[in-house]
Amino acid sequence: MSWFDDVLHRAMVAAVLVGLLAGLIGVQVVLRRLSFFTMAMSHATFPGVVAASIIGLNIYLGGAVAGLVVAIGVAALSRARGQDAAAATGVILAGGFAIGIGLVATQNGFSRDLSSFLVGSILTVSTGDLLMIAAVLGVVALVLTIGARPLLFVGFDRVGARAAGYRPGLVDLVLLVLIELVIVAVVPVVGTILTLALVVAPAAAGRAWSDRIGVVTALAMVFGAVSGVVGLLASSAYDVAAGASITLAATAILVLSLIGGRWLGPAPRGREGAVRT
Repeated sequence: MSWFDDVLHRAMVAAVLVGLLAGLIGVQVVLRRLSFFTMAMSHATFPGVVAASIIGLNIYLGGAVAGLVVAIGVAALSRARGQDAAAATGVILAGGFAIGIGLVATQNGFSRDLSSFLVGSILTVSTGDLLMIAAVLGVVALVLTIGARPLLFVGFDRVGARAAGYRPGLVDLVLLVLIELVIVAVVPVVGTILTLALVVAPAAAGRAWSDRIGVVTALAMVFGAVSGVVGLLASSAYDVAAGASITLAATAILVLSLIGGRWLGPAPRGREGAVRT
């Protein structure tokens, strides 16, 4: 029997991969103050998942397509005169979730796949799911590495970035699409409601210990992976929901980091949230 044939073994690998992925993208979410957007995206992909389930397609594909539409919509609305990102994101969040609920009402019952997308089901991940999560991790890591300079430049000085020849709108759209890819990969494991905590908490914890983006990223990925493993072990030992346990582990790491980082972390530099390369 293959090692991956064991349910707990697959779940452990999934917990590590999801933790690494959430921590990696979470640094951008925290530094760009996109927490609300991330929460909105995790909810707004719901109609795509429901639609995919109704017509018999893969729910990952449905979520990804819906998320891409949402990312483009938020980017377009944010550029409209008199609009800001928060307002646009709020509209997308409400509209997307309403469409999802309306589609659910057309079915006789709420399928297991759809309910697991809402609350997470790490113990049902397949080898194919692991490969998909690993592929997303590779893509996100590659894009963030190649685009590290424009992402940092646009995030902290949009006018200067435009003067330097970068296209802030395009950079923003790439980042939004990356966040959506991560959400599609993470949500089926920990659930729609808990995704935000797993994305934000490890990155915020890493930020408490350092102001260097490379160090913060490394710490965020480690904290994310540790949260996944500890949460899964606690879930198995105490028979509680895995998604909730993983989220609580991430929250505990954040609280401890905020306490420890206050005494041992970096001294404040300039405006709040500023980082160095």
